[in-house]
Amino acid sequence: MSTISYGSDAQAIDAFVQKQQSLKDELSKVIIGQNQVIDTLVNAIFSKGHALLVGVPGLAKTLLIQSISEALGLSFKRIQFTPDLMPSDIVGAEILDESRQFKFLKGPVFANIVLADEINRTPPKTQSALLEAMQEKVVTAAGKRYLLDAPFFVLATQNPIEQEGTYPLPEAQLDRFMYNIWVDYPSIEEEYAIVKGTTGVAKGKIIEVISKEEILFFQNLIRKIPVSDNVVEYAVKLVSRTRPGRDTASDIINKYVTWGAGPRASQYLVLGAKTHAAMRGKYSPDIEDVQAIAINVLRHRLVRNYKAEAEGHSIESIIGDIL
Repeated sequence: MSTISYGSDAQAIDAFVQKQQSLKDELSKVIIGQNQVIDTLVNAIFSKGHALLVGVPGLAKTLLIQSISEALGLSFKRIQFTPDLMPSDIVGAEILDESRQFKFLKGPVFANIVLADEINRTPPKTQSALLEAMQEKVVTAAGKRYLLDAPFFVLATQNPIEQEGTYPLPEAQLDRFMYNIWVDYPSIEEEYAIVKGTTGVAKGKIIEVISKEEILFFQNLIRKIPVSDNVVEYAVKLVSRTRPGRDTASDIINKYVTWGAGPRASQYLVLGAKTHAAMRGKYSPDIEDVQAIAINVLRHRLVRNYKAEAEGHSIESIIGDIL
């Protein structure tokens, strides 16, 4: 039972605005630019969602996730995904101890924040070792279930699938991620600041600004935020429009999309909109909050067909059309 109290829920949301801004300010000590990426990642954490960061190497994806774990004071484990990684390297394995009894040795998935680094450089069999942990927050080994400590997040990085030595993530694995966040190259001004800041004296260390207890409190607060029926209806209809062959699908969806988004997308649109609104001091989300996060929610849930690729239609442009 949480001992944190801010009076009313409205006062708690006001406190949340200050806390999440303090988190962003702390991250700015080591991360230059990438404001939209940081905003979406913070949204995922307080929505109890997992996030997939996609971008070429060298864009500080790993540094950002490590910095967030320090600022939140959470236990952190990094798993470097390689072609020879085994499922037991992630969840753990049974070993024979000194008394010749089998004992379960917990793997790196037993942490509050798990960084799955370059997740698409290992085959699907190993990628799927994370499925149960991401969905049910438990690990099953040798017939026993082990609960994971709350809060629990998988924050994964992925190289663009066009690169050599990558395996596409299965749709079931992708669907477990709340957001697919595209990490782009920095601007010239940002890159100048990065080079200046990283080739001189090291900057100050990141300090904890939000406790584990506060994270759990604010996650619960987000769930309690009321949502009007028209916002829920908008989110559900938006997802329905991504499914080819349905009455609600637009011509561009029928023409260029093989598979649309499932019900998890509707859930994440509403939940993410709640957090997006709360981060801006609003006590209830509106349709604009749903639209603000829609691309990150839908980007990895729509599958383009060959015609879309041949004619140069990106997933982002297709989502933009239905928005």
